[in-house]
Amino acid sequence: DPRRIPDGLADSKALTRERREAAFAEIMATAAVSFVAASTQRIETQNIRGATLWAMSRAVAGLGVRPDIALIDGRDAPPGLPCPAEPVIDGDAIIQSIAAASIVAKVVRDRIMTRVALEFPAYGFERHMGYGTPEHLAALGRHGPCAHHRRLFAPIAALLASAAA
Repeated sequence: DPRRIPDGLADSKALTRERREAAFAEIMATAAVSFVAASTQRIETQNIRGATLWAMSRAVAGLGVRPDIALIDGRDAPPGLPCPAEPVIDGDAIIQSIAAASIVAKVVRDRIMTRVALEFPAYGFERHMGYGTPEHLAALGRHGPCAHHRRLFAPIAALLASAAA
């Protein structure tokens, strides 16, 4: 709702966790939102770009309203959208609706990673959210990849190759 834009929208990476959570609640109360996550298997099959475009297309299709335009953070717009699309480089830093989408994506992903941490506590997902931090890489070295790790991702593939050698 353009009349109810939450204050302080910004690139999700520029906000504290507390501010992202507060903005997330405001966005969910005032916006049409659809979230789609690509599975590890889809990413491995299609590659990260293809899986991202697939998820974007599904998310737009899942909205309760047809948007006038889909503003996309990045270089590429997914094919087959029900509306025109405009890719915007660094869009999350300059367009409020893209910033709002980045906040929703980050909060939902962090919540997913917190749940994954309950299933695989040895990896510390609730702390690093799956990013390649030293803690995460050390856990991978100790335990190998779990079901949520992408085996074709270069660091995981290298780990698996060295373990097989």
